[in-house]
Amino acid sequence: MVAAPGRGRSDAVNRTPSNAGGISGALTRLSATLVSLVHTRAALASVEFAEERERAVARLVLLVVAAVAFGFAALFASALVAVWFWDTHRLAAIAGVMLFWAAVGAIAMLRLGQRRRSAPRAFAATLAEFERDRAWLEARAARLRDREE
Repeated sequence: MVAAPGRGRSDAVNRTPSNAGGISGALTRLSATLVSLVHTRAALASVEFAEERERAVARLVLLVVAAVAFGFAALFASALVAVWFWDTHRLAAIAGVMLFWAAVGAIAMLRLGQRRRSAPRAFAATLAEFERDRAWLEARAARLRDREE
């Protein structure tokens, strides 16, 4: 995708004289375009990084709150089961509570592994834009070579 003159290109590119001929003019325009592309992509990466950081902090805060709340709930539920069966089956009650929490932990670890494998790649939009820029630059360089020949 090639931007129309005056649209979507930096001021440096727009100030470059269009009548500058030869390889020198082409290299000047190409370098100005490259600087503009790098600046735009760096700004996109910066925005994506800030968004990712905000999401990570929000997830971490919610995770800590949930972990503390569920930790207290699990502690008191385990104590309730142990006290309830203390007179008749104390070792079975303690072993049952321990096995239950070990199973919950194992299931949580499996789910975490599944989520990590299926999570989208970070900075996918920035990487896609860089790939589009690379393809555009290759096409542009090929056109410049064809003109010079």
